[in-house]
Amino acid sequence: MKLLNELLSAAEDNNSPAVDVRVGVSWTGVVGQYGGVCKTYGTPVAHGNYTRDMGKLDEKDTLELAEYARSWNLVEASIGVAALNSMFEVKGKDGNVWDIIPDVSKDKKVTCIGNFHRPYLGSIAKKLWIIESNPALVNPKAGIINEAAIEYTIPKSDVVIVTGSTLINKSMEHILELCRKIDAYTMVIGPSTTMSEVLFDYGVDMLAGVKIIRPSDLVKKISHSGGMINTKMCAGELVFKILEK
Repeated sequence: MKLLNELLSAAEDNNSPAVDVRVGVSWTGVVGQYGGVCKTYGTPVAHGNYTRDMGKLDEKDTLELAEYARSWNLVEASIGVAALNSMFEVKGKDGNVWDIIPDVSKDKKVTCIGNFHRPYLGSIAKKLWIIESNPALVNPKAGIINEAAIEYTIPKSDVVIVTGSTLINKSMEHILELCRKIDAYTMVIGPSTTMSEVLFDYGVDMLAGVKIIRPSDLVKKISHSGGMINTKMCAGELVFKILEK
């Protein structure tokens, strides 16, 4: 977990008490030095979720929680990545990456890791492969294929768009390794994205995530949502940010 080790090392100077920790159906949020969110992985499961020190997470500091990112319990890993994200001051320019992606992808072969529900991308790209890790969402007729396909699609790609949540399931480092071998233009995007320049050392060209401007309000929405929360529902608590290499 070399990438994760380097991200933890880069974040440790901004360690602070964990003011609040919330795990929602779709997002997990941590309030520390800053605010951090990421996708919630691992729910629901038949055996229930047993998170280490459940009920006492806000008695830890954010670096302790960020260590949870190493866990193969993906709920714990989600807490860990949200805590990690709460330790980075988000820099870069304001902007929505989906205003940029059409120009970057035009007439290019594109692998999109994560189904971002942008069907128009298929008419812009020369070739589009959409990779999805959730078997229930795989639909080859719609061009949504199994995650094992990255070994075949990335080597053929000019552009690779990676969801930031791949840090949670431990696939990001291998994905970026494949991208570096072919020098593809590589973007890591979405609210889960860890906005750290460490990722530039792994071949990433653009980071596109969020800066949380009202962390306490955001985590309250996560726990009050009762279901699937999204960026539109949290527009008053965050802004989209783009950081280029």
